[in-house]
Amino acid sequence: MAKRAKYVKPASRTIVEAEVVASKRISPGFVRVTIAGEQLSSVAPMGADHWFRFFFPQAGQTELRLPSAASNLWYAQWLMMSKDTRPVVRNYTIRAYRPAGSGLFGDRTEIDIDFAHHGDSGPASAWANAATEGGRVALLDEGRIYNPTPDATWQLLVGDESALPAVIGILESAPADLRAEVFLEIAHDDDKQDVPESAGVNVHWLVRTDADAVPGVLALETVRAAELPTGTSYTFVAGEQALTTGLRRHLVNDRQFAKSNITFTGFWRHGHAAG
Repeated sequence: MAKRAKYVKPASRTIVEAEVVASKRISPGFVRVTIAGEQLSSVAPMGADHWFRFFFPQAGQTELRLPSAASNLWYAQWLMMSKDTRPVVRNYTIRAYRPAGSGLFGDRTEIDIDFAHHGDSGPASAWANAATEGGRVALLDEGRIYNPTPDATWQLLVGDESALPAVIGILESAPADLRAEVFLEIAHDDDKQDVPESAGVNVHWLVRTDADAVPGVLALETVRAAELPTGTSYTFVAGEQALTTGLRRHLVNDRQFAKSNITFTGFWRHGHAAG
């Protein structure tokens, strides 16, 4: 039997340029930025948690300098740039993809990106808060991390607000007969977003009541105490690093979940700039 690929990679990986065409605060905790460009047509939407490296200028920069290489060589070129001239790079999920001819802001391909709002404490959050029409950006397609095992009879999807676009993307791409327990931690009740209704999917919105609480702790504690379905499962957990590693440890050590059936990815680490 062929070994299942851990991740789903795009057919080609090149840095493509675009520009900001809209920016809007959609809830207390999220800013949605729409980018558009002819080069975005080279990105083949995969659905689910389709993610990319996002390049944008540092505060005060008037020019967006970009690596010219694709694949992993881009990082070496980025490191060779001086710290005051290189762009900021962060990882984000495609929230919506509109091919050329079906966009809301013209005839070019468009991508919506949802930024978890952290005020101006992180470079990406600060950039999204101040993003204006015409701002230059770029992205490098990275494909999907979500890759469920074929024999899973149900799924466990867990994340804090930084993983909300990924988890909602997974639910929007899921088959109608998906069985899943979904735990989504957010900072504000108004940050809830519409998710597809499905008889087999239970979505648990977890709203932090303590403004000083570390994101991810509530989700981890809730899943630890939860009564989960039996049978072969697949787990996708993303968000703050302690949430992802802590939940994987709990599932393997306390519930005897197979390590190979758990996908976990730390989007950020508490105490460091989240975005």
